[in-house]
Amino acid sequence: MSEKFLPFALPEIGEEEINEVVDALRSGWVTTGPKTKQFEADFAAFIGDDVEAIAVNSATSGLHLALEAVGIGPGDEVIVPTYTFTTTAEVVRYLGAHPVLVDVDPQTLNIDPQAIRRAITDKTRAIVPVHFAGLACEMDEIIAIAREHGLKVVEDAAHSLPTSYNGKLIGTLDTDATVFSFYANKTMTTGEGGMVVSKNPDLIKRCKVMRLHGISRDAFDRYVSKSPAWFYEVIEPGFKYNMPDIAAALGLHQLKKLRRFHLARMDMAERYDIELADLPLILPAKPHVGDAHAWHLYPVRLKPEAGVERGEFIQRMADLGIGCSVHFIPLHLHPIWRDSYQLSPAQFPHAQQAFEAEVSLPLYTRMTEADQTRVIAAIRQILGA
Repeated sequence: MSEKFLPFALPEIGEEEINEVVDALRSGWVTTGPKTKQFEADFAAFIGDDVEAIAVNSATSGLHLALEAVGIGPGDEVIVPTYTFTTTAEVVRYLGAHPVLVDVDPQTLNIDPQAIRRAITDKTRAIVPVHFAGLACEMDEIIAIAREHGLKVVEDAAHSLPTSYNGKLIGTLDTDATVFSFYANKTMTTGEGGMVVSKNPDLIKRCKVMRLHGISRDAFDRYVSKSPAWFYEVIEPGFKYNMPDIAAALGLHQLKKLRRFHLARMDMAERYDIELADLPLILPAKPHVGDAHAWHLYPVRLKPEAGVERGEFIQRMADLGIGCSVHFIPLHLHPIWRDSYQLSPAQFPHAQQAFEAEVSLPLYTRMTEADQTRVIAAIRQILGA
C-alpha cells in the first residue's frame, strides 16, 4: 500500500490557535483565567438567546455538574439511551442515582420518546437525551413528557454543535441545561473540554461553585483583585472541573472557525449521501427540513445483502489504508451496566441491531476531496460495486 493511512479523525488546528496558546503560556496565567472567561462569553454569544455558559475540563464533568445542579441524588432514576458513550450513564452513578437505559428510534438512533414513557417510575427525576452523531432528538415530545411528569431534562450535546431543532440551536431549547464536548475529534476542539449552557441563573451559579471545590469565590477574581481578596469559603464539597486558559485559547479560535467547519462537514456528508446511495447501506437519518445536522459523525449501517460483516468491513477498509470506527457499543453490552442492572440485548432490539451493522466513516475538515474519493472507492470495492 503506497498511499498514507487515512485516519478516522483529525483536528484542524491553525496558527491562530497556536499563537493564542503561546500567548497564554507567556502571560503567566495558564489555569482558569481571562481566556477562559472570554471563551465562555464568546460561546454564550454564539449560542444566543441569553444563555450563560460555564467552561469545564470535559463534557463528562459538565454532565455531572448539570445533573447535580438539578438535584439528582441517591436512589433517583435518570433515563438515558443505551446507544451512547458510557459518560451519559456513569455521571448518574457519580451522584448515587441509577441510569435507566432505554432503546432508540431505529431510523435516527436517537432516544425513543415512547421508550422514555414506558421507563418512567415514581423514582424518575430526569431525562438525558443524546443527539446522536449531530442529529437533534425529537425534543418537543421529550420536553412534553418531562413537563407532564415533573422531570428535569439535561441534553447530552457532545455531538451536536451546531445542531438546530425547529429553527433553534441546541442549547437554546426549553430544557434545564445542555452540555457540549470539545474533545479532540469533535466539531471544534480544545483538546479536552466542555461547556455547560443554561438559561437558569441559579443552575449556572451552582455549577460555578461546584466546578472548583465548592469555593464561594472564583479563584481568578481573587488572584487579580487590586485590593486584598484572600478570603473565601468552601460552601459545598465540590469538584475540580475547571477549564484552563491553555485549553480555552484553542477554543477562542476554533469557535470563530466553527461555521466554516460546519459547512465543510455538510458538504462531505452530502457527497457521501450521493455517492453511496446505490450501495447496500442504511445511510444516516436527515434533520427536519430547515434544521441543521452537525455531522460530527457519518454513521452507515451494512444491510444483510452487503455480504460482509461489520468487523470484516472495518478490517478491509484498514487494509486499504482507511480508518473507520463504531458508534456505539451500546451500554447494555458493557459488563458494568449489563451486570449491575441485569440487561440483555433482547431488551434493546433497535440499538442491538444498529450496533451489529454500524460503521462510522471518516469525516473531518482536514479531509481533502481526494481523501474522500479514496474512502468512497474503497467502500465500493469492498461491496463489489
